[in-house]
Amino acid sequence: MKFIQYGAGNIGRSLIAQLFSRAGYEVVFIDVDDNIINALNQEKRYLIQVKDEKPEDIWVENVRGVNGKDKEAVINEITTADIMATAVGANALKYIYEIVAEGIKKRKNPLNIIICENLRHMSQIFKDNLIKYLPEEFPINERIGFVETTIGKMVPIMPEEVKKRDPLLVWAEAYNTLYVSRDGFIGDIPKIDGIVARTNFNAYVDQKLFIHNLGHAITAYIGFLIEPENIYIWNAITNDIVRGIVEAAMWESAHALISEYPTEFDEPSQQKYIDDLINRFGNAHLGDTVFRVGRDIRRKLGYDERLIGSARMDMKNKITPRFTALGIASAFMFNAVDEKGKMFDDDAKFIEELKQNGLDYMLKNACGLDTNINDQKELIILIKHAYGLIEAWDSNIAHHIRWQ
Repeated sequence: MKFIQYGAGNIGRSLIAQLFSRAGYEVVFIDVDDNIINALNQEKRYLIQVKDEKPEDIWVENVRGVNGKDKEAVINEITTADIMATAVGANALKYIYEIVAEGIKKRKNPLNIIICENLRHMSQIFKDNLIKYLPEEFPINERIGFVETTIGKMVPIMPEEVKKRDPLLVWAEAYNTLYVSRDGFIGDIPKIDGIVARTNFNAYVDQKLFIHNLGHAITAYIGFLIEPENIYIWNAITNDIVRGIVEAAMWESAHALISEYPTEFDEPSQQKYIDDLINRFGNAHLGDTVFRVGRDIRRKLGYDERLIGSARMDMKNKITPRFTALGIASAFMFNAVDEKGKMFDDDAKFIEELKQNGLDYMLKNACGLDTNINDQKELIILIKHAYGLIEAWDSNIAHHIRWQ
């Protein structure tokens, strides 16, 4: 059995490929990173180091690599694969649709594609873009399964000196579950330990994005605001003020999700989910950074994304997103740097655009909010109020936790 992992980054290596390798599949990575592909073909295996209270070394065997720039080789692999996953990053998907379509056109059997990208409605987005490169009469619904996922595993950026020694080594937390949409598959769902299929999957996509991703991002943004010299997420979440704001924002989403999906969620299940996340955010062994978690501000402030999307869902369900608005406002002030002292390129452009055009412009053009829509007008007022509070902040931000 052959499994294709399109994208040999940290999530692809630490979670998805690991699960399929352990189940006995040959794992074929497709990536454009020459160093990683060459190393995979030389070593035929790689190491995952679990960074947790109970550290563990996991060797992932029976792997090889194909260079994504070799179009013919990629098409041949897709033609003969049993199942495939993508984890290339939402912004890079546009580069793979055409070549995936070429491989699919040459196949005799259906193919399930497990889409491991952090976007809502990812299966529909993938389908709408893939179909552009397929014949009009192609029976896409019978031949391709578009399987949405929620990726909960947290993986830090590997330090440059570590990558130089071993480009395949990846650090990760112990959490090792991949949730997939049962309804996305064509035919039987492969029985893989660690892969859990669920129905009503939109509920779990929203829970992951609007509680997990929301809380993680706000930990970075509020943590940076309070202690800009702090590097690590675990350190940020141990600050009582940061934790209080993060938990309050997560609960705004949690209550909205209970209203939105009453058959899936209740307060005890949401409490368990939030408690587990706060505990995992505080994993000092992982060494995850404020920079990594907070970077790519424009995307994370997108209309359907973890911050604005959460707040919009709250408003829809008659919940006032005060603490989410505070997290959104703090995102506009985020300018953390990496280990080389450099901002994420797009974030530097974002901050410059904010300076040039002001908050109202960014709320409209970056966040997609419209003052002519009542709920969105109220949200804009909340965000601007929070932004003003932060701008007026002198020596501490403690009073914001009591902002009711």
